[in-house]
Amino acid sequence: MNVSKILIAGCFTAFLSLPAGAQELTGTLKKIKDTGTITIGYRESSIPFSYLDDNQKPVGFAMDICAKVVATVKKELKLDKLDVAYTPVTSATRIPLIANGTVDLECGSTTNNADRQKQVAFTNTHYLTASRFVSKKSSNIKSIADLAGKTVVSTSGTTNIKQLNEANTERKLNINIIPAKDHAEAFLMVETDRAVAFVMDDILLSSLVAGAKDPSAYVISEDAFSKPEPYGIMLRRDDPAFKTVVDGATAALYKSPEIMTIYTKWFQSPIPPKNLNLNVTISAPLKKAFANPTDSGDPAAY
Repeated sequence: MNVSKILIAGCFTAFLSLPAGAQELTGTLKKIKDTGTITIGYRESSIPFSYLDDNQKPVGFAMDICAKVVATVKKELKLDKLDVAYTPVTSATRIPLIANGTVDLECGSTTNNADRQKQVAFTNTHYLTASRFVSKKSSNIKSIADLAGKTVVSTSGTTNIKQLNEANTERKLNINIIPAKDHAEAFLMVETDRAVAFVMDDILLSSLVAGAKDPSAYVISEDAFSKPEPYGIMLRRDDPAFKTVVDGATAALYKSPEIMTIYTKWFQSPIPPKNLNLNVTISAPLKKAFANPTDSGDPAAY
């Protein structure tokens, strides 16, 4: 290799080693630096991941993780101040709002899968869940087969309603499927007997049951519509510089003892607004995912 090639290679390597703030910024990092603001998408009723407390403030496990990401972005861009704007999202609006640039990070309970990766990107997994249903004990519904011919609700724009539709077609169950705008509305439909069951991620069902007027009146199915699926914080596709910063922030957090402090705060302690304790022990697969952070959307990876 001649001297000029060595010099060019050396300069390129040095450029790659520069922090984001020292390189020419593009994409989301440029947008954040230019505006001095990062926009967080939050859910209104995805307890304990992302929801409104009694002061109408977005809080939750995913929100705490995103706060760590925001701090890392601020440091990376060498900003004295970084404002955080909060935008509510639903299951139906979260992907479009990320894709069109309205929201920079969606901090909630969004399943990372191959279909969604065609539209958006995800950072490292922060939870693993499976799709089940909640019903009243008095309904005596034990299995997915027992839902045949009945009215069942699920939240629109979710993987859960897709799985419910697929099971309905494949098993010829003749279920009357109703889409709800959010999890709170869906659970209310079961509570008021407008639907016999609500299909959703098991952890979200647990939180809704814990907050019900009579938690003992409900049961979550053993039968599942899916294998354990990963949740990830969502960001725009084709923005490698921003994803590198976000992945670095989440990986550092997940491999540190601090992640268990945050987990205990939201899953094993009283949480607002009703001081409920979900008492959900961390699973072995999630411990493994924290020790070896991954953004894989394949359930088999866990």
